[in-house]
Amino acid sequence: MAIYWCTECIPLAVTALLPVILFPLMGIMESSEVCVQYLKDSNMLFIGGLLVAIAVENWNLHKRIALRVLLLVGVKPALLMMGFMGTTAFLSMWISNTASTAMMLPIAQAVLAQLQKTEAEADEKEFQSGRANEGFEMDETKEDKGITTGRLLLPGWCVFGMSIGAQSDFLYSPENRSQLSLARQSSSPLRKEKDMLMKCVGKTLFFLRSADLTSEKVAEDGYTRADERRLRREKYYTNLSKGMSLCVCYSASIGGTATLTGTTPNLILKGQMDELFPANGGVINFATWFGFCFPNMVLMLVISWLWLQFMYLGFNLKKSFGCGSKSEGDRAAYQVIKDEYKKLGNMTYAEGNVLLVFVLLVLLWFTREPGFMPGWATVLFNQEKEYVTDGTVAIFMSTLFFVLPSQLPRCFCVGGRSGESKKAPPALLNWEVVHEKMPWNILLLLGGGFALARGSETSGLSLWLGQTLEPLKNVPDFAIAFLICMLIATFTECSSNTATTTLFLPILASMAVAIKLHPLYVMLPSTICASLAFMLPVATPPNAIAFSYGNLKVIDMAKAGIVLNLLGVLCVQFALNTWGVAMFQLKEFPTWANTNSTTSQP
Repeated sequence: MAIYWCTECIPLAVTALLPVILFPLMGIMESSEVCVQYLKDSNMLFIGGLLVAIAVENWNLHKRIALRVLLLVGVKPALLMMGFMGTTAFLSMWISNTASTAMMLPIAQAVLAQLQKTEAEADEKEFQSGRANEGFEMDETKEDKGITTGRLLLPGWCVFGMSIGAQSDFLYSPENRSQLSLARQSSSPLRKEKDMLMKCVGKTLFFLRSADLTSEKVAEDGYTRADERRLRREKYYTNLSKGMSLCVCYSASIGGTATLTGTTPNLILKGQMDELFPANGGVINFATWFGFCFPNMVLMLVISWLWLQFMYLGFNLKKSFGCGSKSEGDRAAYQVIKDEYKKLGNMTYAEGNVLLVFVLLVLLWFTREPGFMPGWATVLFNQEKEYVTDGTVAIFMSTLFFVLPSQLPRCFCVGGRSGESKKAPPALLNWEVVHEKMPWNILLLLGGGFALARGSETSGLSLWLGQTLEPLKNVPDFAIAFLICMLIATFTECSSNTATTTLFLPILASMAVAIKLHPLYVMLPSTICASLAFMLPVATPPNAIAFSYGNLKVIDMAKAGIVLNLLGVLCVQFALNTWGVAMFQLKEFPTWANTNSTTSQP
């Protein structure tokens, strides 16, 4: 199964069905016991979370949220990148990483195209009209006042407002030569200033005569400067486009780590923990996962933003952050976002219902079992056993999408014609939409992983692996976690993150039990690192979508991704050894893991 998942010689979901065939034939497990593994509580949580995501996408609520955030942050390059990263990460917490990337990238490209177009038009107008040379600007007057402080005034005309030939004839005419001579002989207290000014006039005439001989060369240089500016602008926006594409796909992967339903590996960890350690007491639930992973996600987003800023924008704070007034290009790009937001119109009744259900679901998840106090599920239902789980809440709230109307119902048939048949408004979701958008193959993939873990435990493979890895007792705990995270982050570049976690988590659980290490100390960071696939276009669907736009090369993604992979692993290790230790008591070997290790022996 590991070879098939890595090579994808057959579809991943079909590989996940192999335990149903092979375990009974090999005498490892009964068929009924294998089949039960394919629809556990974690799968129900996955289905409920996906139904919420489908409803949000179906009514374009995610697009409204994204555009509203972008209108708040503005269109300056650094702030725009920050806005896209934050918005994409937030959406990826609740909907699929692929959907959030596919929605945000076209918006980013449209905004950048408008910025580049407006700047190009401004440059073209500037070179067509020409710019005044401020070095030769002087005040004009129609009165003959001789020479005064700081300016040369001659009868009727300013010398510098004339053509080069006219200036020469005018200054060297007999009449004006005599005026210049009288001015030089003046005994005024400003004589030194007059002498200096006359020297400047002479130098200016020399420069103007030289420029007259090379006017054609100046024109050619003007075109050269325009071309250089165009090339410089194109290079800048090419880099900015690369950085924007990478920031969207990277933040989608990072954002998916923040919630339990954000990406499939998170649910695989919960399922494996409940399967391998049934007495763990629900150590992993929505609230505890969010408490550990959300700060880590924010830290990784900030570091990723700084790294992409350094790679593609530099640290020109004035240009990147836009100190000062908005340019014409900024206003035009902002208008693009504003027009897209206007196309959505006012929030509809259906969007309001979806938003209400979504908010209630998140609140129920957080308060079910917050950890620091008894939750509503403990008080009402779970006094003796854990009857109500996060999966129960997810299915209950997602069922409301098939009940709540998408339009405001008409009370007492108001507004309808007499004799006209009255129909109930359609629900927020129907099964046709769900059937089209639900990734059913992921459910089989989850089930195959649970079946593989159960088979490893039943056959004694987990125990054998644990005994093989027992010499790791002599290695410091932090070194074990770091090396495993680096291995997972490298392996996931060539394999799907779902297959990676499915393969490694049972092995890591056996190793942790064998060396008396808290299982979460290696399983939790490994699960997060399975989503840190930043180097290759084939590593994740968001990377492939960003690469498909054509402005990225493999080397661009590899150079940016290899650093982010390392920084991401370091961030996870920092979180694990700081607030992770306090939250999950990771320095102590739990009794529920010890009980499992003794009962699993044949």
